Amino acid sequence: MNMIKTAMLIAFMTALFMGIGYMIGGTGGMMIALVIAVAMNGFSYWNADKMVLRMNGAVEVDERSAPEYYGMVRDLAANAGLPMPKVYIINQEQPNAFATGRNPENAAVAATTGLLGQLTPEEVAGVMAHELAHIQNRDTLIMTITATLAGAISMLGNFALFFGSGRDNNNPLGIVGVLIAMIVAPFAAMIVQMAISRTREYSADRRGAEICGRPDWLASALAKIAQAAGRSVNVPAERNPATAHMFIINPLNGQRADSLFSTHPDTQNRIDALMAMTDVGGPPAAAPQPEPSRPRRTSGVPGTGKRWGRSHDGNDGNGGPWG
Repeated sequence: MNMIKTAMLIAFMTALFMGIGYMIGGTGGMMIALVIAVAMNGFSYWNADKMVLRMNGAVEVDERSAPEYYGMVRDLAANAGLPMPKVYIINQEQPNAFATGRNPENAAVAATTGLLGQLTPEEVAGVMAHELAHIQNRDTLIMTITATLAGAISMLGNFALFFGSGRDNNNPLGIVGVLIAMIVAPFAAMIVQMAISRTREYSADRRGAEICGRPDWLASALAKIAQAAGRSVNVPAERNPATAHMFIINPLNGQRADSLFSTHPDTQNRIDALMAMTDVGGPPAAAPQPEPSRPRRTSGVPGTGKRWGRSHDGNDGNGGPWG
């Protein structure tokens, strides 16, 4: 079903892109737009994940360089029945994370040093389970392609005034077509992009809670991340706002409302939905704290029998106690 929805959405965005080409240059403009859309879809399918990771300065880690973090992702992936994704760390104070990749066999998850250092292991597990849910639902492909086409539609709309209003062009709708291309089409693309992103966040929250087995872990993490995101600036995300919808919480400052133009649902709405999955409602429960005498945590992914934890006295400044 997700593949069908993905195909339908890509077809819709491509048709919208072609429609703008038709408004600007008639049949010739539509065919040029079709060629551009196909090329962009192909490029996004094969290379968008690498671009997003590079733009955010993500560094790949393995079991030797980040054993606890890597082991946690491995255990959660096994719990979800997913292939092991590539694992990355982003040297960024703001706690956040995202997933990317064209399919579960070619996927990657990335967490910031702020996330790994400021959240408890249980909360980190909730976040990474959410990102694995995006991979399992194949959200990463559709969100990347949608973002690419939406950006192209907006760019094409900006060019409409300069290239679509000449006397000798093939624009069949005249100035009306130019105005539609400039205003209506980019607006429609933006609405589709934002609505899809918000819907998929709720779905990933629900599936992520199932993967880690504790909805309150993710609820507690969301509350902490949302609060911390407003106190720090994610420079790479600010420079590339088109990738903002890929993060678990909007990394850009000033967008917390669950409005028509927000890339993410309201955090409290997400927390309420997660807590509704638990037996007892109320505010998100804090992740369990270890006994003072314990040198390591021994929490694990429910149902796997596997354990992970972190040292409480080590922080090397590169990935925190997870590295």
